[in-house]
Amino acid sequence: MKSFDNPESLEKCPFRGTRVGGALGTAPQIDDWWPNRLQVELLHQEQPAANPLSDENYKELFNKIDFPQLKQDIKELLVTSKEWWPADYDNYGPQMIRMAWHSAGTYRIADGRGGAGQAMQRFAPINSWWDNGNTDKSRRLLWPIKKKYGASLSWADLIVLAGNCSLEIMNFPTFGFGGGRRDAWEPDRSTYWGPEFWGGKPVDEVPASTDHKGHPDEMVNNNLRWVGDPKETIWDLENPLGATHQALIYVNPEGPAGNADPHDSAREIRESFARMAMGDEETVALIAGGHAFGKSHGMVAPDKIGAAPEASPIHAQGFGWHNPVGSGNGVNTMTNGIEGSWTPSPTQWDNHYLENLFKFDWKKITSPAGATQWTPIDPSAPKTPDAHIPGQMNDLMMMTSDIALKVDPAYNEICQKFLSDFDYFTDAFSRAWYKLTHRDMGPKERYLGPEVPAVDMIWQDPRPDRDYELIDGDNVATLKQHILNSGLTVSALVSAAWSAASIYRDTDKRGGANGARIALDPQNTWEMNRPDELNHVLQTLRGIQSDFASGQFGNKKVSLADLIVLGGCVAVEKAARDAGIDVNVPFTPGRVDTTPELTDEESFDWLKPVSDGFKNYHNDRVGYRVAPERIFLDRAQLLTLTAPEWTVLVGGLRVLDQNFDYSKHGVFTERPGQLTNDFFQVLTNMDYVWVPQAGSDMLFNIKERSSGVTKYTATRCDLIFGSNSQLRNIAEVYGADDAQKRFVHDFVAAWDKVMMLDRYDVKDE
Repeated sequence: MKSFDNPESLEKCPFRGTRVGGALGTAPQIDDWWPNRLQVELLHQEQPAANPLSDENYKELFNKIDFPQLKQDIKELLVTSKEWWPADYDNYGPQMIRMAWHSAGTYRIADGRGGAGQAMQRFAPINSWWDNGNTDKSRRLLWPIKKKYGASLSWADLIVLAGNCSLEIMNFPTFGFGGGRRDAWEPDRSTYWGPEFWGGKPVDEVPASTDHKGHPDEMVNNNLRWVGDPKETIWDLENPLGATHQALIYVNPEGPAGNADPHDSAREIRESFARMAMGDEETVALIAGGHAFGKSHGMVAPDKIGAAPEASPIHAQGFGWHNPVGSGNGVNTMTNGIEGSWTPSPTQWDNHYLENLFKFDWKKITSPAGATQWTPIDPSAPKTPDAHIPGQMNDLMMMTSDIALKVDPAYNEICQKFLSDFDYFTDAFSRAWYKLTHRDMGPKERYLGPEVPAVDMIWQDPRPDRDYELIDGDNVATLKQHILNSGLTVSALVSAAWSAASIYRDTDKRGGANGARIALDPQNTWEMNRPDELNHVLQTLRGIQSDFASGQFGNKKVSLADLIVLGGCVAVEKAARDAGIDVNVPFTPGRVDTTPELTDEESFDWLKPVSDGFKNYHNDRVGYRVAPERIFLDRAQLLTLTAPEWTVLVGGLRVLDQNFDYSKHGVFTERPGQLTNDFFQVLTNMDYVWVPQAGSDMLFNIKERSSGVTKYTATRCDLIFGSNSQLRNIAEVYGADDAQKRFVHDFVAAWDKVMMLDRYDVKDE
C-alpha cells in the first residue's frame, strides 16, 4: 500500500529527486524539463500577497512594545522547563543561543546572503539541515512569546533576542540589541547553498536513516565545497559559499569531512569564519564564548533518527528528527552526535572552557552515537554535571574544532590573551556576538528599540552625521546648471552615479551611493568602474562642491555623494531630452560623505562583483561555475529589481554607453548617449540574425539577414533579454513603435529606485 508519508513507497519519477504519488504527488516541474532555463521569476519573490501582515507597519508596532516586559517574559520562559522537551540543566538558554547563532551564522560576506534578518531558519532548506537538528523544538518553545506579541514581534527579532536574554540570565553582559528584522513568508529559492549531494546521490534520494554527518571519501568528493587539496596551498572554498559541507552552518565539529585532525580543522575554521566576515580574534571569541554554555548531544545512533522537518509525516506537524529511543529527549537527545559539556558550569559565564582546554591533554574517544570527540587524559580533571540526572557527573568533552584552537599558533596566541584577561575576553565575545547577530541588518538607521548601542561599529559602514543645512530646490537647480556646464559627458556622469549606487545589495543592506565610498579605496580603483574617467568626474564635482560652499548660501553645503547622484540625474534628463522626451528625474538630497577611517577596505572589497551584466563585466578568474546571465539575475535581485525594471535599466544603460571597457557590445544604436529604445528595437528586429563569434559562447555578432554584414556585437548578458521567454515579452513592450515615452518614464522610475536603495534615513521600510 502506498503511503504519502513514506517516500520509498511512491513511484519514482525519471527526473532526479522527483517522486510522483498520484493526484497528491509531485509532477515534473519546469526546471526538471529545462534545467538551463533562467529563473527570472526569482525577481518576484516575497510578493505582498504572500505576507498576511503586509498591511502592518512593523516599525510602529515594534516601538510600542513594552521592551523590559518582553525581556522579562522571555527570561521567565527560559527557566520554565516543558515536559514535552525538557531543558538541559533546567535552563533553555544554551539551546536558544545555539538557535540564534545558527540563524545568524548562515550569513556570508561574498554576497550578503543568509543571516538572521528574515528568520529563514523557519523554512527549507535551512530548517532541515542536519546542523540545525532540534532547532525546530527551540522555536516551538518560544511560541508562547510569539503568540502574546503577535505582529509586533517578528520571529527574526525574537530568535536573536532570545539568544541575548539567554546570555544575560547566565550572567553574560551583552553589547546591545537592535530590532527591526522583517520576517520572510516563503522559502528562499534564490540562494546557492552549494551542491546537495550525499554518496553520489542528491540528498532527497537518500533514505532518512542515512548518517549525513560525512565521511572523507563521500563528503569531499560529492559535495564539492573545496577546490584543490586541503593539505596543499592551492585550496579554497567554492565561491561564494561559507559553510564547508552541505547542511552545515560553519564546519564539521569532528574535523574536515569527519577526519579528526585539529590542524586541518583550524584551516577550515579560519576560511569558513572569514567567509562569514569574522577575523581570528572574533572567531576564537565566538567559539570559546559559545562553548562556555550548554552541551552537545549524541546519545543515539544517527540511523535511528527520523527525517528532517521537511520530510517528516503530516502528523508530525512540522517537527523533525523523531527520536524513538526512550523518551526521545532529555537523556536520550540526539543532535550532532557528540555527547557532553565543555565546562563544569554549563549555565554560567566563566573562563572554564579555555582553562580546561589548555590545562589538560586530550585524547580521542567515540560518543554513544559513534562520533569522534575528545576527553581529558588526566583522571583528576573536573567533571560536569549531567543535564538531566541529579547527582550524576560526567567527563568533560571537547570537539576536534575546539582542539584546533589549541594547536593553531595564531588561535593559541589569542586564547592565551583571553586566559590572562577575562574582562578582555568578555568584551571580545560581547562585540563578536553583537556583530554575528546584527551584521546583515545594514545601517543603524534600521535598528529599533531601547538597547541599540550608541557606538558605531566599522562593520556597519558608518557615515558622519550631517552638520549643515540641506539644499533646497533653487540650490539644486543651480547645481544642475553647473554640472551641465562642466564639460562632463552624459556617459561619464551616468557611469559615476550608477557605479556608486548599484553596488548596493539588499541582502545585508550594504553599499549604495550614500557616503560617497565610490571616491575612496577600494571602490574607486575597481576596473569595472572605469577609474580614470571616474576620478576625472570626481575631481570636477569636487570643484563644483567647493564653489558652492564658498557662495552666498549661508550654512548650506552639498555632499559629494549628493553631487554624484545629481550628476547622474542631470545626464539622464539630457539624454532623454536629446531623444525627444522632456522628463524630470527625481532627486532627494541628504546624503553625506564618509571617510577612509570609517571604511573597512578589506570588508568593503567583498562588495566588488565578480560579474556585472549592467556593465558587461565578467571576471573569469574568480572561479564561479555559473553562466554570466545567471550572476546577472542575481545582481538584479540584490538590487530588488523586478523583471521589467531590470530589463528597462539594461536597455537604457546600453544606449548610454555604460560598458566597463567602453566596448560596443549591446550598444544597439547609432546615437549613443541618447535615451532611446533602440536596444529593444534591434533586439526584437527579425531582419537580424545572431551568430556566435568563432570559438566563443560568450560573444556574438548581430548580422543583417539580407547581406550578412555584422552591424553589432553582443554578450550573453545582452542576448538573454531576447532569448528568455519572460524577458523577451518585456523587451517587446519597450521595442514597440509607441514605446519611447513609456521606456523613458520606466527607466527614470527604475533609476530613481536604485539611487534611493540605501536611503534608510528618509524611507520607512
